[in-house]
Amino acid sequence: MLKPLILVLCLAPAVAQAGPVRIKDLVEFDGVRGNDLVGYGLVVGLNGTGDGIRNAPFTEEIMSNLLERLGVNITGEEFRPKNVAAVFVTANLPPFARAGGRIDVTVSAIGDAKSLLGGTLVMTPLNGADGQIYAVAQGTIIAGGMSAAGEAARVVQGVPTAGTIPAGAYVEREVEFDFTALDDLRLALRSPDFTTAARIEGAINADLGRGAARMLDAGTVLLDLQRIQNGSPAHVLSRVENIAVEPETRARVVVDQRSGTIVMGQDVRISRVAVAQGNLTLRVEESAMVVQPNPFAEGETIVVPQTSIDMQAEPGTGLAEVSGSTSLSEVVAGLNALGVAPHDMINILKSINAAGALHAEFVVN
Repeated sequence: MLKPLILVLCLAPAVAQAGPVRIKDLVEFDGVRGNDLVGYGLVVGLNGTGDGIRNAPFTEEIMSNLLERLGVNITGEEFRPKNVAAVFVTANLPPFARAGGRIDVTVSAIGDAKSLLGGTLVMTPLNGADGQIYAVAQGTIIAGGMSAAGEAARVVQGVPTAGTIPAGAYVEREVEFDFTALDDLRLALRSPDFTTAARIEGAINADLGRGAARMLDAGTVLLDLQRIQNGSPAHVLSRVENIAVEPETRARVVVDQRSGTIVMGQDVRISRVAVAQGNLTLRVEESAMVVQPNPFAEGETIVVPQTSIDMQAEPGTGLAEVSGSTSLSEVVAGLNALGVAPHDMINILKSINAAGALHAEFVVN
């Protein structure tokens, strides 16, 4: 019952011995980012699992437009194919992507198609936020789910209405960005922290020279490329991103109420506190009793409801003391000494936090 807490205790030494981390794993380089692309296309070749045309008229419209562009005139014709589906196609254009490169795409049905398994995406342009076409996608879809249906039952495993096409799009347009013209570059910390930002500043200055980096705030370190005489900005970043820094993290307790999972950081502390915990079970049962009049007497038969109430209180833990702790192992040992299940432990942690005895950020999912 207490495995999640024991798991935290086992992971604590590993966290403490994690040691330095590369700067590239702690920050994002300002300007070095991807761009989201989206397109609207058509999937063909489905085994009768496509859109119902009456329920998805946009599928018929895009199919008509596609056939007309290919020289097939279907004006006035009625057709009800079941092997096509309208889809949204999404992708991420990575930084410094060049024309002719290939990127992965994700395909998702938007109509009432039952499955995209085995379908082929027809040539689909992918647009950026500015409305320009940056890539064109086409290929066979790899769906991760499975669907089977009969006359009276249907089984669906996973999500068969969404899939991917690895390297399914060619990059047609490059994002204009002159990296060599930069005079400075900002490093944005993924988890802002003044201590970590100061350590990054110190590590860069120790490696590249005094004044190369300057901390602006808890989430930003400014890299002065003009003061660094070690080649182009690309060469400087290749050196900076591999500098090792030991990050500082906030003490945090994260609990998932649905699964009963509890995760604690190594810096979590609990002040001396007393805890009492127990469960109260209230059971209410309804029954009916039939009441009849005496023989040959006037009256009618009626049903009288009867209610039975049973209340039981489990012993619980009584009043247990959790001593002031100075390490994660002592915190876990003190909480495990209460001898309660993880779901009850979450309620105890909430109460300890409300009492001001939990010295950590408390996150509930």
